[in-house]
Amino acid sequence: MNLTPNALCFGEGLPAAGAPCHVLLSADGLRVSPSYPSDFVEESVAFSALSVAAGGLDHDQLVLSWGAGTSARTLYLKDPALIVAFRRAAPPELTAHLERAAEQVRRARHSHRLWWGSAVGLVVALGLLLWLGSDVIVEWAVARIPIEWEQKLGEAVYQDFLSKETVLKEGPAVGAVEEMTQRMTAKILDNPYHFKVSVVQSPVVNAFALPGGYVVVFTGLIKKAESGEEVAGVLSHELNHVLQRHGMERMVKMLGLAAVVSIVVGDQQGLIGLARQLGLELATLKFGRAQETEADVTGIKLLSDARIAPDGMIRFFERLSDNDKGRVELLSTHPMSAARAERLKAELAALPKRSPEPFSFEWVKVQESLAGAEPKK
Repeated sequence: MNLTPNALCFGEGLPAAGAPCHVLLSADGLRVSPSYPSDFVEESVAFSALSVAAGGLDHDQLVLSWGAGTSARTLYLKDPALIVAFRRAAPPELTAHLERAAEQVRRARHSHRLWWGSAVGLVVALGLLLWLGSDVIVEWAVARIPIEWEQKLGEAVYQDFLSKETVLKEGPAVGAVEEMTQRMTAKILDNPYHFKVSVVQSPVVNAFALPGGYVVVFTGLIKKAESGEEVAGVLSHELNHVLQRHGMERMVKMLGLAAVVSIVVGDQQGLIGLARQLGLELATLKFGRAQETEADVTGIKLLSDARIAPDGMIRFFERLSDNDKGRVELLSTHPMSAARAERLKAELAALPKRSPEPFSFEWVKVQESLAGAEPKK
């Protein structure tokens, strides 16, 4: 007869994972029967032959053992009603065993409460620190994001953005930006990113970078610049926002606790979903002053390493500083200033002197190729 199993039985000749069995209590002990046809023979066990302990992953099972050698058996009871019935039916000589098992359960549950309390406390503390704007927590979280995650996250937002824009696939402007990108990225040591730069038709004088190495240059910037070196200066600045992971830091700071929890538990899709919710806002993140300065300084060094005239970057900043009142928008909405250009001059003076090498394209022809393009509103 097949009986509904209410326990697992272990012992010689039984599966390593245990054999489902049925336990029936009596006044003298218990009767253990196989629930399915097997070599396991029905057995009656007196209470006096049993030893009792707590067991299972959460110490929520009652473990009964009897016999020795090849006849040794162990029984795991998990059904709460059966455990209560066993405790009530057990004779006084098993009381000490049951109290010891109960103490094991209490310790295990206390340990679990401590663990969960610590985990909840850690999450709350992280949330408070993020709310208070702790850069240390942001940097800690970003350092735990694999580059592969960052690339997928940036690509998702990048493709969402490009799907709504007119992207130039070829032509002098695309060729010029590709040449700038190639010359600079070739000089980045241990570069973990495969940079993807797109030229988007727009009158906006701007460029921006997304986490993972995705950069957009608007045609308005190319039309406004007086030389390829000026655009290269802006592009170098954006590449270094990526290399310094500034976008990831701003994103984690904006998303707060939800982002940190996704990172801690390894929820890649959750983090990408959060980033997509930011959408274009992620593309126009306003960086902090320290991040802008770092991107400037590392940007002008990259230009020097690539033998692209760094003074083009400085000239562009100076011209835009003159036009600050003209509402010119550049570099992720951060303001221009003469002090910024002066800082770059000082940084450039400290760099090794290198002879710049001109680009292969003629800047006038690059700009002329965009003259007929209808700017997108």
